[in-house]
Amino acid sequence: MAEIKADQLLDCKGLSCPMPMLKIKKAIKDLKSGQILEVWGTDPGTKNEVTEWCKKEGHELLAIIEEAGYNKYFIKKK
Repeated sequence: MAEIKADQLLDCKGLSCPMPMLKIKKAIKDLKSGQILEVWGTDPGTKNEVTEWCKKEGHELLAIIEEAGYNKYFIKKK
């Protein structure tokens, strides 16, 4: 997989529900349509929340990449 170039990085490592989603929602508002938000998170529940939220809001979840101890989420703003 080619590396995804994010326009903004949001580090949510160590945060638990609902903080990662609150920070993601705030950060995505600051992006323009088509820009990509990269999120780092350790809360296992974030994976389902991000997936469902993207479907609901119309954003594109480009990838979820599992790293050692955390996940990277790449969200393209609608």
